Amino acid sequence: MNILDSFISEYIEKHTKKTEVYESGLVGDIKKVKDLLLDDKFFPSVQLKQILDKQIRRARYPMEVAITGQFSSGKSTFLNALLSRNILPTGITPVTSKVNFINYGEEYKLKITYYSGAQEFASIDKIAEFTDQREDEMNNIKYLTLYAPMEILKEISFVDTPGLNSQSQSDTDTTRKVLRDVGGIIWLTLIDNAGKLSEAEVLEEYMENFKNKSLCVLNQKDKFTPEQVETTTSYVKEKFGKYFAQVTPISAKMALESRASQKDILMQDEYEKITKDFKNDLKNSSDNKLDFFKNSFDKYQDKIKEIQNTDESNNMQLLEESNIQEVLDFIENTIRPQAAEDKEFAIKKDLKQICDILIKEYETIIGVYNSLIEILENTQNEITTAFDDIYKVYSKELFGVYASLERIMEKISNETYKQIKTNKAYRYEEKSSFLSKDKFEKIEYETYWIDSDAVYKNLFYDDQTIDKMFKKAIKELKKIEINTDEAYRNVYRILKHNVVRWQEPYELIKKQREIASDLEFSSTRHFAAKVYENVLVNYHRAILENISALRKKFAYFNGALSYSYIQTTQATISHFEQQIQESVALYEKEPTKFTISHPREDEILTKLKANFAFEKIEDFLTSKRNYLYKIIKYSKIQYLEINETSINFVQKRKELYENKISELEKIKERI
Repeated sequence: MNILDSFISEYIEKHTKKTEVYESGLVGDIKKVKDLLLDDKFFPSVQLKQILDKQIRRARYPMEVAITGQFSSGKSTFLNALLSRNILPTGITPVTSKVNFINYGEEYKLKITYYSGAQEFASIDKIAEFTDQREDEMNNIKYLTLYAPMEILKEISFVDTPGLNSQSQSDTDTTRKVLRDVGGIIWLTLIDNAGKLSEAEVLEEYMENFKNKSLCVLNQKDKFTPEQVETTTSYVKEKFGKYFAQVTPISAKMALESRASQKDILMQDEYEKITKDFKNDLKNSSDNKLDFFKNSFDKYQDKIKEIQNTDESNNMQLLEESNIQEVLDFIENTIRPQAAEDKEFAIKKDLKQICDILIKEYETIIGVYNSLIEILENTQNEITTAFDDIYKVYSKELFGVYASLERIMEKISNETYKQIKTNKAYRYEEKSSFLSKDKFEKIEYETYWIDSDAVYKNLFYDDQTIDKMFKKAIKELKKIEINTDEAYRNVYRILKHNVVRWQEPYELIKKQREIASDLEFSSTRHFAAKVYENVLVNYHRAILENISALRKKFAYFNGALSYSYIQTTQATISHFEQQIQESVALYEKEPTKFTISHPREDEILTKLKANFAFEKIEDFLTSKRNYLYKIIKYSKIQYLEINETSINFVQKRKELYENKISELEKIKERI
């Protein structure tokens, strides 16, 4: 019982459909769509699963904010200030030659991604080696990703760009693409350079469509008086208002100095340092206790207390003067809501496009079946006409064979008639006179006989005339049989030719888009490759059955013609010889009542045909509903039935994909 209970439990667990509970929000919505699109009925591809997983990662990915501007505007210093760490290299030339993605990570590390697809990791302090535009060997690098354990990066991913006036056009193109895709843009420029013609030209070319998500940051405000800063800010707002939602003057240097000295940042630094030391000491220690770490931990606690007791008033004032908070507020209040909305819109748009792609690919498959249906439908008239043509052509030829056979019958009957000869015969009739000595009177009369030897000699033995005529008729009939056989095969070839032309391109059909189902297209290719087994075989079998039926009838007919025509002639002559004898006997008994039979030529012909079963020959060869007519009629009916069945079969396969399109349309509507 325990085994049975276990089996039942496993069965229920395996076959009971569980209701999936999805998390609320965008990620949950994507998962719903993913599960629907990855249903087994769609035979989903690995690539489809990957792209849907990518959409989930994209939904979970932090908001991206790009930092851009002309070179030497202090982008790296500004980013360091936002991160509260001096970790990005700075310089007087455009050292950021590659896009740098700054993401959250459990530890500091640098990932280098190459154009080849290869990746490698390096220490964070090696970043300068991979970002210096002056290094020629950097051409193989596609982008860099910097990972750092900073809270701000859990919410925001920063993208440090090469700038829009980089020495490399490819870097400029990369920056342009980044600006289009990110949730927010911070344009960084030096306050004393803002509003110049060169900058105006760059903004007009690259920033015209990004106002709602763009912030203009005027760096190095610490070099100017408040009045100068106010004047410049107002000027930039007026001149560049169509490019930016807000213009904010800051001092990245002051912000970095202030934020790097904040208590929480300093304590975080100490925590990371002691954690690193603890791991190293633990790895190198052979002691089972933690005594080796006591001194280090005491120093850590003392340092934390020192930081906590630090007066932050000057630092906070410096932070306020840097005006960096306005940047953070803009990110939080303007960029974040819009970025979340834009991301949701973009992801759902992509999901709908995925549905459209899958629908389009299914439509391609449907097109395969539609074209086959069209061929089967359009070929129908051609096939039925071809059957009719067989009857038209070969019914005439069969009539020719019939005419030849009839001439043979006429020749035999004519020769038989010509060999009917007279012969003197006598009968005795009782006399009515009493004076005569003899009681009976001998009376002469004419009777008839058929010179059968002459008939056989003239027809069969000397020139073998009839034999030649029969052989010629049989040969002609065999020729008709062979030609009719080939004509039937040609009917099938019409269909086969059209279907094979359809088959050739679709045996190699491939999906156009990577995410489409490999199995669906493989199934379509297999259907096309096996179109004989799937469709043509029924037509072929029917044609072969029809040919077999014709052959059997021709074989029977050939057998009938091969029957000894000499014996048939003998039987006919014997019939009339007996008829003559019987008429003579009757005549001699009652001469006034009966006459002696003299066979007419038409009588001989009729009897000869009867003995030859000519009625069946005539029915086979010349009647309006002869056997050829009947088999053609049956063939047409059979073909139309098979064609309807085949079209319905293909139609049902097509409907499978139409139903899948309908399902995809419903999924798309739910997005």
